[in-house]
Amino acid sequence: MNILVTGGAGFIGTNFIKYMLSKYEDYRIINLDLLTYAGNPESLNEFSQNKNYHFVNGDIGDKIVVNDIFNMFDIQVVINFAAESHVDRSIDNPSLFLMTNVIGTEVLLDAAKRHWKLDSFNKSCRDFKHNVNFIQISTDEVYGTLDKDGLFNEETKITPNSPYSASKASADMVARAYYETYGLPIMITRCSNNYGPYQHSEKLIPLVINRALRNLPVPVYGDGKQIRDWLYVEDHCIAIDNVLHKGKIGEVYNVGGNNEKENIDIVKLILNLLNKEENLIEYVEDRLGHDRRYAIDNEKIVKEIGWTPLTTFEKGLKKTIEWYLDNMEWNNLSHTNHTSKR
Repeated sequence: MNILVTGGAGFIGTNFIKYMLSKYEDYRIINLDLLTYAGNPESLNEFSQNKNYHFVNGDIGDKIVVNDIFNMFDIQVVINFAAESHVDRSIDNPSLFLMTNVIGTEVLLDAAKRHWKLDSFNKSCRDFKHNVNFIQISTDEVYGTLDKDGLFNEETKITPNSPYSASKASADMVARAYYETYGLPIMITRCSNNYGPYQHSEKLIPLVINRALRNLPVPVYGDGKQIRDWLYVEDHCIAIDNVLHKGKIGEVYNVGGNNEKENIDIVKLILNLLNKEENLIEYVEDRLGHDRRYAIDNEKIVKEIGWTPLTTFEKGLKKTIEWYLDNMEWNNLSHTNHTSKR
């Protein structure tokens, strides 16, 4: 199977490629990544000599590059991780997010439609599993915000509150339209907050780790009581693998970790594990349009596909801290002054 992984030099993409190459000896991974600030090619050095791995430096919005990849490698599966993903940056520059996350996704969908020769609606794609698939990796942020009660499920209304989440919701709708109009075999996954190795230091957990280790102030938005559901990245990779092989075409699957935590509690826990004082915490002005709570109901993927998260938050966080301590040279420390996306 030839799989095009877009954004494979980013956080989740890197972990997914590592997982798939270790599990499947006969799967070929083609990684298309523009190598923006969030992509680190050093993360993938261990695969450079693997005969089943090929890297292409390019933009998902470049029609020529994308179509050449489909033709050259006879792509059968697309897993689209590529996205601008930092909410703060989307507030400063919405157009970049629309270009990458919406137009880039459409370029990929159109190339898949052309290469897979789906020029008209094919109702049969609803009834049996194709040997081609397009998986759009999305986020729980497309659902907006929750009060103290309730969970996001796949039927929850899409109500994004930031340019980032609006761009991801738009990409999801374009993917759905390609399924409804052309019969393109798509599936959409919407995950909760990921954490683990290879995450850029602008995100909450690596930001706290990096700044605490240098005894620098750790910025926390508002009162820090924003609630997020946390998912260890390897569990997410396993979920995507399961959706690829067991998912139903045209469906959305929420992928949650069943680990709701307040941001401030995570910050304090990391400081405690690093033997640092809580006086490093610096409360800063809250972000514009900051969603108060995200939480996912993952019953559908559990019942229909049989996936469940395996890593407790406490175990995953300790593994994550250990990885950053062992890989300090990997971090681009120039980004440690960013506040967290979440």
